[in-house]
Amino acid sequence: MSVKLGLLALLAEEPMYGAQLRSEFEARTGGTWPLNVGQVYTTLARLERDGLVEQDAQADEEGRILYHLTVLGRGEVQQWWQTPVRRDETPRDELVIKLAIAVTTPGVDVPRVVQTQRTATVAHLRDLTRLKVQAADREQAAGATENDLAWVLVLENLIFAAESEVRWLDHVEARLASEARKPRTRTYARPAGPGPSGGARPYSRTTVDTAPMQGAPQ
Repeated sequence: MSVKLGLLALLAEEPMYGAQLRSEFEARTGGTWPLNVGQVYTTLARLERDGLVEQDAQADEEGRILYHLTVLGRGEVQQWWQTPVRRDETPRDELVIKLAIAVTTPGVDVPRVVQTQRTATVAHLRDLTRLKVQAADREQAAGATENDLAWVLVLENLIFAAESEVRWLDHVEARLASEARKPRTRTYARPAGPGPSGGARPYSRTTVDTAPMQGAPQ
């Protein structure tokens, strides 16, 4: 959705070629979410199908096709500016899924998984902070441009997200230490045996004690 609407917003400024759209998108986001040309033209084809963009009838001398917004497409962009980004649909987060499955899987050293991730996230945070310092130095040396401001805003968002992830991992580690002191149980589903008429009964639940999670502090 963000690529589609991002390309529409760029076309709202002026007609552009596919390669130009790709360059503008990456320049304004600091290359954080790079696009390949195929992705751009696939998106443009869908936008044209939906009546949001149209292309020139003929290519130019270099074989490039210029894309324009339609009235419907311009309305889509205006609606995007006026509508908040929805947060009621939780995106899949690989780290959250990984840890949720790790804590329910016997034999996984969950604290080690957390420590390994924290090390990587802190290193990523240092890299982002260094990029932000470099961007600030360029602003002071040559004067800020709109693209520089856009890049700094993207960097700051990534920095805040990395800082939040480190805090969450600290919280996970503290919860693991606390949970390791509690007796743990695991619930299994098993057939309840044949019913009175010989048919299968619904599954019953059996709960058994288990050892503390692998690697958890004792």
